[in-house]
Amino acid sequence: MTRIVQHPKRTLWVQAYIPEVIRGLYTTLRHFLRGLFKYETLPTIPYPVIKPPIPKDYRSKHRLLKRNDGTPRCVACGMCAAACPARCIKLEAGESADAFIEKKALCFEVDYSVCVFCGLCVEACPADAIRMDTGETSFVHNNREAFVSRETL
Repeated sequence: MTRIVQHPKRTLWVQAYIPEVIRGLYTTLRHFLRGLFKYETLPTIPYPVIKPPIPKDYRSKHRLLKRNDGTPRCVACGMCAAACPARCIKLEAGESADAFIEKKALCFEVDYSVCVFCGLCVEACPADAIRMDTGETSFVHNNREAFVSRETL
């Protein structure tokens, strides 16, 4: 069964949206005057000087973890590069000097101009060698080559 909802009649004053235009202008004027005379009360942060707090689980720039002896945990399996939907991770594998480790990463490269910061590389890593918890969120460079982060291990 259908239900009919009765709406109140709209007068010419309401149809002209004059009260809403006046409310909008009042809000705009109030914000303008607050910024003009009480600037310190605005909810803003002077960004380059003071950086905003970043949550602990926020995905930021990648970092490779190291073992207790200082060698990288990465075993160059390529799972992070395979899981990456943007194909921005490149690995170069080489022989390891340790008899218990088959191979190691010689070069680990991330192209941040393409990276979507999805975190799939972190989840795919079987050695828990890569994390995205550096807290670096601002990437400003003058050329594209500077967006490529290379770690030679």
